[in-house]
Amino acid sequence: MLRNMRKAGQTVVGKAIATIFFGALIVSFAIWGIGDIFRATPASTVAEVGDTTITVDQTRNAYTNEVQRLGRQFRTVISPEQARAFGLDQQVINNLVTDAVLAEKAREMGLSVSDQLVAASIMNNPAFKGADGQFNRALFDQALRNINLSEAGFVQEQRSAMARLHLAEAIAGDINVPLAAKEALNRYATERRAASYLLLTAAMAGDVPAPTAEQLQTFFNERKSAFRAPEYRAVSVMALDAAALAKPDTVSETDARQRYEQQKARYGTPERRTIQQITFPSPAEAEAAATKIKEGATFESVAAERNVSAQDLELGTFTKAEMLDPAVADAAFGLEQGAVSAPITGRFGPILLRVTQIQPEAVRPFEEIAAELRQEVATERAQGQIERIHDEIEDLRAGAKPLADIAKEKGLTLVQIPAVDASGLDKAGNPVNLPEKAATVKAAFASDIGVDNEALRTGTGYVWYDVTGIEASREKNLDEVREQVAAQWREDQVAQRLSEKARGLTERLEKGEAIEAVAQEAGATVQTATDLARNAVKNDLTAEAVNRIFAVPVGKAGNAANGPDARVVFKVTSATVPPLVTSTQQAQNTENQLRTGLGDDLIGQYIARVRQELGVTINQQALRQATGGEL
Repeated sequence: MLRNMRKAGQTVVGKAIATIFFGALIVSFAIWGIGDIFRATPASTVAEVGDTTITVDQTRNAYTNEVQRLGRQFRTVISPEQARAFGLDQQVINNLVTDAVLAEKAREMGLSVSDQLVAASIMNNPAFKGADGQFNRALFDQALRNINLSEAGFVQEQRSAMARLHLAEAIAGDINVPLAAKEALNRYATERRAASYLLLTAAMAGDVPAPTAEQLQTFFNERKSAFRAPEYRAVSVMALDAAALAKPDTVSETDARQRYEQQKARYGTPERRTIQQITFPSPAEAEAAATKIKEGATFESVAAERNVSAQDLELGTFTKAEMLDPAVADAAFGLEQGAVSAPITGRFGPILLRVTQIQPEAVRPFEEIAAELRQEVATERAQGQIERIHDEIEDLRAGAKPLADIAKEKGLTLVQIPAVDASGLDKAGNPVNLPEKAATVKAAFASDIGVDNEALRTGTGYVWYDVTGIEASREKNLDEVREQVAAQWREDQVAQRLSEKARGLTERLEKGEAIEAVAQEAGATVQTATDLARNAVKNDLTAEAVNRIFAVPVGKAGNAANGPDARVVFKVTSATVPPLVTSTQQAQNTENQLRTGLGDDLIGQYIARVRQELGVTINQQALRQATGGEL
């Protein structure tokens, strides 16, 4: 579309979305580091790793693919400026350097992967398999187009990746987890504690006099940012989705009934049958047994002649769809209850069947769900119109037509919000009602007035939005928030008094006074908590207070906040740790987690060492050229 080509890359992803994703990138820098040696290299080279050269084109392709992947993930356009601000360019070059380090080492060690293994890995890749579970050439070609790679280039990358994987498996493929590590994790997960404690509530802080004007002003001046008015934005939003376009009244009863018959299982429970079977080594023996039953022999007597126990006689209770053998399923579901089938040639040989119980299907009648069915069919039909209407709206937007006029022309609803903050609340602190609220608000706060924003892609359509006004964040004066400041000042005073009181009581317990005597003087009741577990609430103790109990040695005292307006003073009375049992599934899962973590650490250390040995140089000027930065 014209507008897509004209405005591609104009909208930046919201700060909150970027924070969630790119926080992981920052963590990776702490692991891999970016402090490489810098020296002049040719403009066509971004990095050199031993004898391996990482070119501008390689870096540009990797960077572009990653930006596009993130754009698809967040359903918006990520600008190069936004990506670089969070270090995406450094993350991409570090990934390329890491791959080159492992590839260099693999070549040095003579590691290689055969053509057969490479072909098998591609053929077995789920991303390239069609609905039939087989390799689909069209999907493979489409994937190559999406990542801008030729088939030969992809095969070479796959071969190199497999060699790197083999090297990594050799480094960390079979790690013995130290017993000390397993015991430490076992202690952390299974240790249980008991403690005696008393609670100090806000009422025990005593009378807190009202603050003077000077005290209130000083308190406010020290915390002005906490009472600051957030930035508000006025937005107009228009959504296009299949549900809004659907016209269930146009769906005929014939079409609705056809959908009902196709998906009957969704509207109730299908028929189930309890089935018995006797297997035979040959069709002749099955025919002979069937003749005996016709002449008066019982199913059980025939089973007994063949040494089939009552337990082995039972095949089970199934719906028709649950039975693996279609021939057996057809025969079983064609019998009356108690009847015995004629000999059937099943997948595992000749058999006789008997149905001992029939649970009839229970399905809601068509009339009860006709409206729901019509809505489903209409929504599916409308889904096919989404892209056409999207393109028409984009053409109107490219012609500078206002969103309100487009909504009126297309019969869509325009939602106008006069003020919303970054958390989705209006000025009264109430949640606003917007289509795709979280994504729309984040995108609106990453845009500006007059910007022709890219539509947000939703699961069933699109959302267009315009920022029509911005009310900047500002400092409030004391008169605007006097009540809130006074309430906060009082809470702060109560917290200080309780903290001082708890500290004094803790010191007395540490000196050997009985907790009962200390509690009585404080006007509190001694309580006991047993079977305490880390990070878990217990009785009236918060998880934070419980964790503090685990930080104090047995026999010692301590105190901790217990919610916003209370403190707990405690003495740890016992701690127990069950012995480590390595035979359980949980213990095995824990060991696997430890093994994975140790393996990652080993590989990280190995790569860092090899980087030093090989020598890594990065040309930041060439990197900026490859990622669209300024030279």
